[in-house]
Amino acid sequence: MSRPPIIRKQIRPNQQTPNWSDYDGLRATFSWSSARRELTGLPHGGLNIAYEAVDRHATGANRDKVAFRFLGDEHSHEITFSQLSLLTNRFANTLRALGVQQGERVFILADRIPELYVAVLGTLKNGNVACPLFSAFGSSPIATRLSIGDACVLVTTEGLYRRKIIPIRAMLPGLHHLLLVRDDAGAQPIAGTEDLAQLLRTASDQFDIVHTVPEDLALLHFTSGTTGTPKGAMHVHDAVVTHWVSGKYALDLHPDDIFWCTADPGWVTGTSYGIIAPLLHGVTSIIDAADFDADRWYSILESQQVSVWYTAPTAIRMLMKAGAAVAHKHSFPDLRFIASVGEPLNPEAVWWGKEVLGLPIHDNWWQTETGGIMIANTPGFDIKPGSMGRPLPGVDACITRRAPGGKIEIVSQPGIDGELALQRGWPGMMRGYLNNEERYRQCFSDDLYLTGDLARRDADGYFWFVGRSDDVIKSAGHLIGPFEVENALIEHRAVAEAGVIGKPDPTIGEVVKAFVSLRAGFTDSEQLRKDLLGHARSRLGAVMAPKEIEVVASLPRTRSGKIMRRLLKARELGLPEGDLSTLETGP
Repeated sequence: MSRPPIIRKQIRPNQQTPNWSDYDGLRATFSWSSARRELTGLPHGGLNIAYEAVDRHATGANRDKVAFRFLGDEHSHEITFSQLSLLTNRFANTLRALGVQQGERVFILADRIPELYVAVLGTLKNGNVACPLFSAFGSSPIATRLSIGDACVLVTTEGLYRRKIIPIRAMLPGLHHLLLVRDDAGAQPIAGTEDLAQLLRTASDQFDIVHTVPEDLALLHFTSGTTGTPKGAMHVHDAVVTHWVSGKYALDLHPDDIFWCTADPGWVTGTSYGIIAPLLHGVTSIIDAADFDADRWYSILESQQVSVWYTAPTAIRMLMKAGAAVAHKHSFPDLRFIASVGEPLNPEAVWWGKEVLGLPIHDNWWQTETGGIMIANTPGFDIKPGSMGRPLPGVDACITRRAPGGKIEIVSQPGIDGELALQRGWPGMMRGYLNNEERYRQCFSDDLYLTGDLARRDADGYFWFVGRSDDVIKSAGHLIGPFEVENALIEHRAVAEAGVIGKPDPTIGEVVKAFVSLRAGFTDSEQLRKDLLGHARSRLGAVMAPKEIEVVASLPRTRSGKIMRRLLKARELGLPEGDLSTLETGP
């Protein structure tokens, strides 16, 4: 299907006016110091994420507004801002009574239950460092992260404790307190643990937030570990300014929005945009803990009157695979903005959103290390499908290349591939990798943060993802970005997902090999693979097109949705598979 290269900005009748409609004007006048003044600050000076997210609303006009709506099979459970303030006060008092000192790390391992959200925010109130973990992790990756993070407290559920913590408990001598969400409140205590519900019942709901300043450590997020031991990226309370700015300008949050972020808080997206950013803007968040189901997801958009939806490319592709008929069973007139993050979004998915859901999907880009959205497609501007978008206010991005002699130089002309870099200075920038200063220093060249992602900038200032620096395929002297090849393959009507690697070749260095999973109604055949090869060749030319295509049932992905190309390559070449702690085991 032939489509125009740009989706023009279109504001529906009676739709919210976007927060950002003058791109150059806002960027020219914006400053992080002025953005910081939009927040309140602690009553006696200092800055605390939980105060900005919860308490400043709980004593004002939003006190009775719903902060979180937790969906259940039959009934939903709502927590207002004033209730959330009291609950998080109780948790903070619990930590204080246990003697947990400011700066010590509190890990939370749980499904998306209210206790998780209360624990994260209460931890921040007590001046501790919050670190949510993905509950689907196995014991080994959990132990690795608890050990690297020097965990003092772990909040978890009884079921997760029995299955995943008991086998590693002896490996964690520094873990002083295990706070359990019990399955049965009347059951006998479990030795070596403490009943969280009982502790909260006896704790006061009044608490003076510990005095924290902007540079105090607040959040510890772990990288996916797909290329080595997970690294703990450290973020400070000043990151709240990045959360506020990106919530306003990248996600276009307005006070009356109903917001749904489908990411789990065990990942940085689920913490930054599933907890903090919507609370900062006083909006109601929908929390759904159930497994993915296309019909259920559409039902949530419809019944909960979701207006802003932040999800992942994997989820979008799964909805595409389920077919348009499932979407057309539902109506969601309140939905005005859809954004996606986790890995680059293929142009086909952007257009699918517009054609099936009535709204294009807006891709954006950031990393665990950046702490918040840096580059985005936003509702006030035209979309170039396949592009990451343009930098947010206060974010200066550029393309760099390594000159002879090793010096990093900025590429001024558009259309050149190189490493994406960001100018230091945004508040959400990580302040280091925990206990790994050398690796942290390697991320910088003077005042530039080197992202490790290859990209290009076009003449209009839009950035385009090419691939990770270690994913780029070198074939006959050409540099081939796997994402471009994957884009072309996904345009074929039979292809649901594609992952591309470079396969060693004695003559040209590497040949391009593609792995694809098929949409419903298509089966693997020699003819289909020939069709796919011809389709790719016609789209990409002989140099970039894959020379081999293998049809697989599914592609290996991290639990945050990224296709694990290095695992595809390891399996293809019979190499060690490395750290599989973030490998997704199901949809």
